[in-house]
Amino acid sequence: MYSQNNGGISWIDLTVKDAGQSRDFYQSVVGLKSEALSMGDYDDYVMSSPENDENQVGVCHARGVNADLPAQWLIYFNVDDIDQSLKQCVALGGEIIRDKRDMGSYHMAVIKDPAGAVVSLVEKAK
Repeated sequence: MYSQNNGGISWIDLTVKDAGQSRDFYQSVVGLKSEALSMGDYDDYVMSSPENDENQVGVCHARGVNADLPAQWLIYFNVDDIDQSLKQCVALGGEIIRDKRDMGSYHMAVIKDPAGAVVSLVEKAK
């Protein structure tokens, strides 16, 4: 389902105030199974299809670095040059919601397109 190629989707997650409640909702409504992912003093969740563990999404608490993210399913698009992508975003009427940050083996940023849709950009660290 996910891609490492530029323009491909590398991940999808949902950030909400109560990740446990959302986990339970998607387990009951969609049939996803969950696995806790420790974030130190709380757990976020990796949700997957019962038939294929490779079909995964995340359900995260709106805490720490995720505190300012909107409650929506966030798609992470792979880009080759995140700095250039951020410049293009602004030049074309978009908005940077969360500027580029180092996440170890990759860099990520969150943008809003001119229509108001929010997505994340991901670049492998060079």
